[in-house]
Amino acid sequence: MGEFFKKAFEDMKKSARAQHEVDKANFAAVKAESKAQWEEAKAMGDPQKRKAMMQEERDKQIEEAKKRTAEAQARIDAVKGNEE
Repeated sequence: MGEFFKKAFEDMKKSARAQHEVDKANFAAVKAESKAQWEEAKAMGDPQKRKAMMQEERDKQIEEAKKRTAEAQARIDAVKGNEE
């Protein structure tokens, strides 16, 4: 009976250590995300950085729209190619 409890407590100890590692990793991730949000908010106060960030976002949206247009055109061409 004593060995059972000894093994059970040892397993709990290992489990607690593993969970602590998970908690530390999650805490570090949240801390980094928080700092990133702070830096982004701080950058939005600088007009030049804000303009650059917004232009970058617009450029991404334009590229995505062009990609979707090309895919749609390919589908149209495929359908028209099958009709002829």
